[in-house]
Amino acid sequence: MRTYSVIYEAAADGSWSARAADLPVYAVGDTREEAEREIREALALYLDELARTGTLAPAARSLVGTVTV
Repeated sequence: MRTYSVIYEAAADGSWSARAADLPVYAVGDTREEAEREIREALALYLDELARTGTLAPAARSLVGTVTV
């Protein structure tokens, strides 16, 4: 099992997007919770496909943090 950073962004219409910081995986949902479910499923499918083709999954390299200014 691997852990990857995911960035969630709220859209003006109230929907949410989610993208994996280190992988080409993206998902959307009507709520943040739905976007989280969708990105988890998309990541699992992507990693399964890498495993199926014998491609090593890249290591997680990104960190997500906040900055107060």
